[in-house]
Amino acid sequence: MGIGRVSKHLIEHRWRVRRIFPPQVLALIEQAIKASEATHSGQVRFVVEGALDGMPLFTGQSARERALDIFSHLRIWDTTHNNGVLIYLLLADRKVEIVADRGIDAKVGAAGWQTICAAMEADFRSGNFSGGVIKGIAAVSQQLATYFPKRGTRPNELPDAPVVL
Repeated sequence: MGIGRVSKHLIEHRWRVRRIFPPQVLALIEQAIKASEATHSGQVRFVVEGALDGMPLFTGQSARERALDIFSHLRIWDTTHNNGVLIYLLLADRKVEIVADRGIDAKVGAAGWQTICAAMEADFRSGNFSGGVIKGIAAVSQQLATYFPKRGTRPNELPDAPVVL
């Protein structure tokens, strides 16, 4: 773990997350998730974290490892059809990770998720954070609609509101 990464995380403040993702943007993201889930039987969660701190930072936890921890902690794996998907953004590392439950992951695969992550990261590099997240949600939802189309009514198994850590 490099001193540069630690420094980047220590100076990355939560105010930056609030500046990039103010309440009105978080509301748009929540609406995008609600609208997307009307087209498929999957569950989508979006989590943004400004920077790692404490043990995750000093043990060198990667964005991928952190996303896996959050996926488990938020119980995204606990859906009826094994089709929950986490979109995780770690701002300090400028990194997007998608973690998907086994039902949808078996269909899309790592390369498919990486394509979505790369497109989101390109939007973020140009400063288009809200648009990048909404496009990412749409791309994930397209995959879910292809493999897990909506059939009848079903309960919303996970909250649609974005999580800010």
